[in-house]
Amino acid sequence: MKILKWIVGVLVVLGLLFFFVGMPYLRQQTKKHSPEKTAVYNKNNLDLSVTYSSPFKKGRVIFGELVPYDVVWRTGANEPTTFTTTTEIKIIDKPLPAGTYSLWTKPNREQWLIIFNEDIPDWGVSISSGGRETTREPGSDVVQVEVPVSSLTTAEESFTIAFEEDSQLYLSLFWDTTKVSVPINP
Repeated sequence: MKILKWIVGVLVVLGLLFFFVGMPYLRQQTKKHSPEKTAVYNKNNLDLSVTYSSPFKKGRVIFGELVPYDVVWRTGANEPTTFTTTTEIKIIDKPLPAGTYSLWTKPNREQWLIIFNEDIPDWGVSISSGGRETTREPGSDVVQVEVPVSSLTTAEESFTIAFEEDSQLYLSLFWDTTKVSVPINP
């Protein structure tokens, strides 16, 4: 009986060490390869921000290989990308209430499905799937829209999300030679 208690005690200590020391260390290491970035937009009574981890191309084929087509992607690396708005906005013509959302995408050659989800999981993919399956809960999707793909003339080395504005405000995502722009309306 003493041995069983000792074994359980050792397992609990190892589990706590992994949770409080190992996991933070692993997150820190992944940030070296995919640094965390934030894009901010504060104009026209809008206060928007996107926080994401930005992986690098490193000579790889990105869309269709590293990021497969027709599969939901966590939209960056590490934790899911988050999108925050302090006021209700419209994504194209669909209302998105004020709040913070996880941002998921489903890339395709000609259009992408953009998904705003009210659940923000700790990590963007499940470890048990070897990183092939996201941790998104589809039942928590708030807005889904499709946007067309455009091509860049020069390759973008790191995955980038930015707010771009001409006569329309866009949330733009680009990497390699692929770009998608999501219209945002007040």
